[in-house]
Amino acid sequence: MDTVFAIINVGVFLLLLILLYYMGRKHVSFSKRVFAGLGIGIVYGLVLHYMYEAGSTVLNESIQWFNLVGTGYIKLLQLIVMPLVFISILSAFTKLTIGKNFGKVAGLILSFLIGTTAIAAVVGITSAVVFDLDASQIVNGTAETERGAYIEQRSTDVVDRTLPQQIVDLLPANPFLDFTGARPTSTIAVVIFAAFLGFAYLGIARKEEENALFVKKAVDAVYALVMRVVKLILRLTPYGILAIMARTVATSDFDAIYSLGKFVIASYVALAVVFGIHLLIISLSGLNPVTYMKKAAEPLLFAFTSRSSAGTLPLTINAQTTRLGVPTGIANFAGSFGLTIGQNGCAGVYPAMLAIMIAPSVGQNPLEPMFLLTLVAVVAISSFGVAGVGGGATFAAILVLSALDLPIALAGLLISVEPLIDMGRTAVNVSGSIVSGITTARITGEIDKDMYNEPLENQTV
Repeated sequence: MDTVFAIINVGVFLLLLILLYYMGRKHVSFSKRVFAGLGIGIVYGLVLHYMYEAGSTVLNESIQWFNLVGTGYIKLLQLIVMPLVFISILSAFTKLTIGKNFGKVAGLILSFLIGTTAIAAVVGITSAVVFDLDASQIVNGTAETERGAYIEQRSTDVVDRTLPQQIVDLLPANPFLDFTGARPTSTIAVVIFAAFLGFAYLGIARKEEENALFVKKAVDAVYALVMRVVKLILRLTPYGILAIMARTVATSDFDAIYSLGKFVIASYVALAVVFGIHLLIISLSGLNPVTYMKKAAEPLLFAFTSRSSAGTLPLTINAQTTRLGVPTGIANFAGSFGLTIGQNGCAGVYPAMLAIMIAPSVGQNPLEPMFLLTLVAVVAISSFGVAGVGGGATFAAILVLSALDLPIALAGLLISVEPLIDMGRTAVNVSGSIVSGITTARITGEIDKDMYNEPLENQTV
């Protein structure tokens, strides 16, 4: 009987996918289909959640089939990340759009990423204080204890690494290994490798014009091929979001969310404020923040549903280059660095809130001015250090808590609502990455204002 119900669930899921396909055939805009996929996924996930108990055989069997679409879509996006980053940056050099400004562009992007993360830490601190968050208020059950033990075990690989060691880890000793994504810093290593090849091309262009022309044609051909693959994959976005959202809602622990409601609300208030700061930065750049929200909605929605900054990268770059008027080189640098450096949500808001919550457990006054200043400084520095270890919010928390001599294991207390909070954190991470690209392009005078201001309905995927 369980198998029959699972087949029915999968059949309904297929009908919903067909509905999205039908909307496409009727020329419903891509953005509307993405939002439709999100809404349908939430509703269907709620239906499944209340029909079956958490962990039921029927639900587990159904989710496995949903994952063919949801997880499959994420894997397709991850498939194209490295080729897209590599060829886009190299192409920017062959088009002479980044070579002369390389140092300035990289410096501006890093400054925005790390600077906004420091601001996000202040917002996280404020939210934790306003909502009076305290780790002692959370029940420490078996899952929390196991998560805390895991975090303590992994901390031994993180806390002993110095900042110079972490910077050295960014360099590509074996670029072919990094193309496989084998290391946490592989994406940035591929960026650096592509930049070296780009500078080499500029040298050839000055002395060997014939060879340079051949290289340029080859790069342009590969770029066209990769971008075509990106467009093919991005067309699957509405289906991927529907599947991911249905799975997420159906398997969520609503009881845990209710019991830890204050912590969830405090987190989302802080994340909303940081997103508001992003919009303020856009406004101060002389651009319309409403336009930004409309055109960045798709990558932000996918980041929210998938909880994967890396999987969102093709959408992040596509939104910047085809809708927001950011040159490919700047968009790729901002997107790639934003995966592991200066993550506003994971490395800014989250560890700052945890530190304020945990400090009283060791007799530390969280409102002591020196403690607060030290916390913000540590968060800013650690947001760069996360690039050397990977792992997002967990490792950012390990770095910050260990630097402040706070008990690392207590970072496992929020495990039951971690997925829900992580959805918002990931979206804010991606927003910070996109904003750093837009503002950098605006400062360097390379942003295409006409493209930025063009109505969304006139632009394609």
